[in-house]
Amino acid sequence: MQRWPNGRGVPPDAAWTLDIAISMLLQGVEAAWHNTANGDDLEYIKDSVDQFISADGSSIRSYDVQKYSVDDILFGRQLLLLFATTHDSRYYRAAALLRHQLALQPRTPEGGFWHGANYPQQMGLDNLYMLEPFYAEYAHTFHEPADFADITKQFVLTEAHLRDPKTGLLYPMWDEARDQPWADKTTGDSPVLWSRAMGWCMMALVDTIPYYAPSDPGRAKLLAILNRLAAAIVHYQDPASGVWYQVTDRPKAPGNYLESSAACMFAYALAKAVREGYLPAHYFNNASRAYQGVLKQFINVGADGSVTLTGAVSGVGLTPDRTRENSYAYYVSTPVITNDPKTVGAFLMASVEIETAAHSAQRTVHGKPAQSPGTFN
Repeated sequence: MQRWPNGRGVPPDAAWTLDIAISMLLQGVEAAWHNTANGDDLEYIKDSVDQFISADGSSIRSYDVQKYSVDDILFGRQLLLLFATTHDSRYYRAAALLRHQLALQPRTPEGGFWHGANYPQQMGLDNLYMLEPFYAEYAHTFHEPADFADITKQFVLTEAHLRDPKTGLLYPMWDEARDQPWADKTTGDSPVLWSRAMGWCMMALVDTIPYYAPSDPGRAKLLAILNRLAAAIVHYQDPASGVWYQVTDRPKAPGNYLESSAACMFAYALAKAVREGYLPAHYFNNASRAYQGVLKQFINVGADGSVTLTGAVSGVGLTPDRTRENSYAYYVSTPVITNDPKTVGAFLMASVEIETAAHSAQRTVHGKPAQSPGTFN
């Protein structure tokens, strides 16, 4: 909150536009708020959101529906939170704008959402986190159960096209037309297995499944995808550090390095999946090792108590105007940054899950309620 007043992650004189950094940061603050009921957390979210939406909620600053950017949709989760907590209709109106984009979003011939207007016929793993939890929460909140078949389709198509049969891991991007410079001419996949991309996917699964009705057949499909991906991911968890390399399947390749954002995402997703009963209990050991690895490898605490989170790749992209993006060298040469808001958001989410598990264990001793006073929400 001190580092980014009102969620503003840019200098005072810079343009402040809606992006996934602010949305992901607020996801982390929301997780903390759910865990502590600290009103300052909710107020921080509200102040950050209010600076983007108009007085009546009919418009969102810097949002352009014609771009069909999936990144913009993530912001809708904070809008739904604020509508639920304040009952202010302007948050509903703004959320409805983003839901309307999904009705217009271009699709592949099979029905998969494009990544955006500038990414024709392309689907990515980050699509899933940006779109599907909001899509599912909106459908659940406003009683639109037919949407869950479409949500299921997005996960199923993504895994079908992006899963590497050798490792079980998922490639970051797929080009249905096979005409992007990075696309394999046979499969359409991008060529490098990137850990953070799979982090987006795993978080999307654990944040979407809770909105499914137990009887919905799509729920079992998402659980199966989650279990397959979790098994593949933990196979590549670094045994010494507990975290993952930037390029997941090439730990010993020159220039590869341990990366923090993916570790935070996997720690969160694995811990939540165990808590919700989506994965077997032994996966919590992987989550705990990952979280402890983040604390050891990437967290620095200053003398004044300030916390610095290091080791996050700034971002990689697959665009038609740069050809180096189909190389391993591109993924390991992209700048690594400190206090990336996306990674801070994921770290907060992981911290809450690990803390929740610790409090749950304290409440139960040999199968009986522990004697510690108080409750934990």
